[in-house]
Amino acid sequence: MLSCKALTIRFGGLAAIDNLDFEIAAGEIRGLIGPNGSGKTTLFNLISGIYKPTSGSIVFEGKPIAGKRTDEVTRAGIARTFQNIRLFGDMTVWENLLVGRHCRLKQTVFDDLFATPAKRREEAAARDKLENLLRLFHMEHLREELAKNLPYGLQRELEIMRAMASEPRLLLLDEPAAGMNPRETAQLTEQIQRLREQGFTVLVVEHDMRLVMNICDRITVLNYGKKIAEGAPREIQTHPEVIQAYLGKQVKDSA
Repeated sequence: MLSCKALTIRFGGLAAIDNLDFEIAAGEIRGLIGPNGSGKTTLFNLISGIYKPTSGSIVFEGKPIAGKRTDEVTRAGIARTFQNIRLFGDMTVWENLLVGRHCRLKQTVFDDLFATPAKRREEAAARDKLENLLRLFHMEHLREELAKNLPYGLQRELEIMRAMASEPRLLLLDEPAAGMNPRETAQLTEQIQRLREQGFTVLVVEHDMRLVMNICDRITVLNYGKKIAEGAPREIQTHPEVIQAYLGKQVKDSA
């Protein structure tokens, strides 16, 4: 589904991502881990169009996307969340979802002015899809609640829902469990697992190793912008270079 070849981005003399080869298969939940500053969020920014690579390629479903604008990447079928929550706090849950859906609306100013049948059909289809999202995350009763009034864990889930509203085929989750308590993290784990059942491919950056090891099919490990390991969770847990660079023996022992 996604293929990065010899991907590199330099900031001054520093290579934040250094000649990286990286692939994701359709239907996969892939973990991306590494120490702080290893290049994880930079890779997200490259894939989602926030950064333009210095060199190398990014191909999504057979089409090059490196250097495209963020809105073009979203329309191509990739959506993301961020480390820091970026909801519209003074808008309701429903309104935040409508913002996420906007990139899929195709009607013209004429359709808006005259409420054409095409516009009514499109709006009805959008409402149905967003209602399904509310049901999937058990948030139907919160549709009119302001985003800023939601508990922290639900704000995190709403950000995922807003990304899903754009109908991505690849969903990038940047530290979705950051700041969550154990109960919220367990609930999030179940929600991410349900995403696969809904047909999504997921790339997740996360520091909670228990979550990563429990939900991911494969894990890629970065250090100083380079890939140092890739494989199934159990392989990663026992990889000497990964243990030295990031995981630590206590994670291996807790498996």
